Amino acid sequence: MQIRTLFIKTLYIRYLLRKTSLKKNIAMQAWKDYQNANKDRFLEELLELLRIPSVSARSEHKDDMLRCAEAVKQRMLEAGADNAVIYPTEGHPVVYAEKFIDAAKPTVLVYGHYDVQPADPLELWNSGPFEPTVKDGKIFARGSCDDKGQFYMHIKALETLVQTNTLPVNVKMIIEGEEEIGSPSLATFVKANKELLQADVILISDTAMISMEHPSIDVGVRGLTYVQIEVNGANRDLHSGVYGGAVANPITILARMIASLHDENNHITIPNFYDDVVEASVEERAELAKAPFDEAEYKQELGVNELWGEKGYSTNERTGIRPTLEINGIWGGYTGEGSKTVLPSKAFAKISCRLVPNQKSPKMEKLLIDHLYKIAPANVTVKVEPHHGGDPYMTPVDSNEYLAAAKAIEATFGKAPIPVRGGGSIPITALFESELGCKVVFLGFGLDSDNLHSPNEKYDIFNFYKGIETIPYFHQFYAALKQA
Repeated sequence: MQIRTLFIKTLYIRYLLRKTSLKKNIAMQAWKDYQNANKDRFLEELLELLRIPSVSARSEHKDDMLRCAEAVKQRMLEAGADNAVIYPTEGHPVVYAEKFIDAAKPTVLVYGHYDVQPADPLELWNSGPFEPTVKDGKIFARGSCDDKGQFYMHIKALETLVQTNTLPVNVKMIIEGEEEIGSPSLATFVKANKELLQADVILISDTAMISMEHPSIDVGVRGLTYVQIEVNGANRDLHSGVYGGAVANPITILARMIASLHDENNHITIPNFYDDVVEASVEERAELAKAPFDEAEYKQELGVNELWGEKGYSTNERTGIRPTLEINGIWGGYTGEGSKTVLPSKAFAKISCRLVPNQKSPKMEKLLIDHLYKIAPANVTVKVEPHHGGDPYMTPVDSNEYLAAAKAIEATFGKAPIPVRGGGSIPITALFESELGCKVVFLGFGLDSDNLHSPNEKYDIFNFYKGIETIPYFHQFYAALKQA
């Protein structure tokens, strides 16, 4: 039934396009002309934005966050927004803008984030993380892909449509400053501003494609549960010669606890962890297998000899349709230069789980925390604190939202996109739908090779311009579908 519905809707889109092809071809040419005439300015504006170290996790960058929010607001106004406002929150501010043309037209709400990950370790960067460098057609800078380069495409797409007098929808934009720390303030903001944010669809560019040769659309993102564990031994650091072998070493205990979280098949051992997982159908796994993937090239690019993961699943399945548990950081004891024969009193680790449809973050957080307390031996004490999380999200492939995105990709790439599941998490997506009552569609132009959250993050200039070229088509196709 889903395939039949998708086929019928696709035929209808083609009918709509043929019906008004001349008018639309004129608009499309106007877009191209405007974008070609202004592409150098578009790029320079993005580079200016990337120079602002808007690191939400670090208190020393509070002023930089405010400066970045102000810069985003100004660019929105310059692009043609009727108004733009910086809303304070308990954390970093939210930037909101809108452009209305007709109450009878559908409204698209664009979401993105101006905050970025910390740049550490700095010594691994080939150029300054906040000194954007263009090399071989790529922009190297923290936030270039995640997510300044991607949300800025929408601002320039809006400018294109306004300046060519071809905007077919009302546009709202909400660009937040806390996505990289779990969006702690955004849920409160959304719940308090439902009328302000009311829309027909939410459009997000914070995802990746398989490649520019094989364009794809994420039809879902995984959820997230994130905790920190602290293991305490003696009441102070001890001399390892005097006390070693008699007092439990928190690092050793923590290592054993972590090792026990996977079995020999790399299956997560937390009881009931997989209870709510919706197993992918044979058909879905077959579709996923069609996505181009070169395992040898994948290993070479990552610099690993062998891959790792849950037995019985392919690499693309492990990173898309299966839940995972990873250690994001571990520390304790002496880590300075030379040696210090110490038996540490504390050890720490950060643990995250990526969740798939039907796994709810609050439930999974409790399962993880309860299990860590349960497996802790009596010779140490343990404290587990939750950080942040969010539920997984899926976009129906027969929805108007997905079809508009798919046709937009087809219009600019010359081929239909491959629907895939993204491995990352955008915690706010499920909340958007539950609070605002509209679907989310992902239209990302990044690549898995863009070094997100790593040194030497980059964004291809081609991808940046391709996004600006494609987004107006989404607005056009979505308006046609909604008003048919």
